[in-house]
Amino acid sequence: MQLKFYKYHGTGNDFVIFDNRQSTFPKNDTKLIAFLCDRRFGIGGDGLMLLETHETYDFTMVYYNADGSTSTMCGNGGRCLVAFAKKLGIIEQEAHFEASDGYHYAKIEKDLIALQMIDVTQVELYDDYDFVYTGSPHHIQLVDNLETIDVKTQGAQIRYSNLYGETGSNVNFVKQDNMNSFRVRTYERGVEDETLSCGTGVTAVAIAMYETGKTNSNQIQLHVPGGELKVSFEKVDQTYKNVFLTGPAAFVFEGLINI
Repeated sequence: MQLKFYKYHGTGNDFVIFDNRQSTFPKNDTKLIAFLCDRRFGIGGDGLMLLETHETYDFTMVYYNADGSTSTMCGNGGRCLVAFAKKLGIIEQEAHFEASDGYHYAKIEKDLIALQMIDVTQVELYDDYDFVYTGSPHHIQLVDNLETIDVKTQGAQIRYSNLYGETGSNVNFVKQDNMNSFRVRTYERGVEDETLSCGTGVTAVAIAMYETGKTNSNQIQLHVPGGELKVSFEKVDQTYKNVFLTGPAAFVFEGLINI
C-alpha cells in the first residue's frame, strides 16, 4: 500500500503526519510507526501524527512516539497539526480539536501558532527538582552546565529512576538567562534521546519557574536548541489557566511511501 505523508517541524521538533480522515492508516502497527520515524530506514521524526475527523471539533489529533508507542500530549506536535489542518483547508485562522488530554484551542498569528494547553494543577516542588504535568509528565532541574551536560545519559537516568516508576517522565534541564528568559534542553521518553524542542516541556518549565519565584512574569521566553518559544498563563488560586504555547510550525516536505 502507498501512503502520502507530510513532514513538519516546530522549532526542530519534527513529525511525520498523515491525513487519516478516511481511516486508511494501520494504527495498531507499532513496528510500522517506528519504521516511519526511523531517520535511516524511514522518513524520520521525533513522532508521528494522524489527523482524523471529529464529530464536534475541527479534527482529532492522534500522536505516537518515535518508538511506535501511543503518547500523551505533544505541544509542538499540536501546533504542527494546526498548520497541517490549515494546509488541508480544514481551518482558517483558528482551530478547535481533541487530543489525548482533551480539548484544545489554537490561533494562527502570522507565522506563529498559539496553542492553548490544558489547565495545570499538578505542580510539585522539591529541593533539587520540580515536577509539572502539562498533558505530559515533566521533571525540571536547574543546572549550571547546560551547554555541556550529557542530556541523553543524565536524562535517561532520571527517566528510568525510581522517582517515576515504569511510566517514566520527560526530563528538562534549565538555565536562567534573566527574569523572564530561560534556556531548556529536554530528554523525551518515547524518543529516548534529546530533542531540539519540547512544547509541553517548556510549558512545564515556565510554570515551575513562576511557581518557585525565579520569575514574576506570566509571559516567559524559552530558548531551546531548535529556536524560541513563548509561554503565557494566568494563575487563578492554585490553577494555571489560559496557558498558551506560541511558536513557529513549518512545513518541510511531502511524499509517498510504500508500506
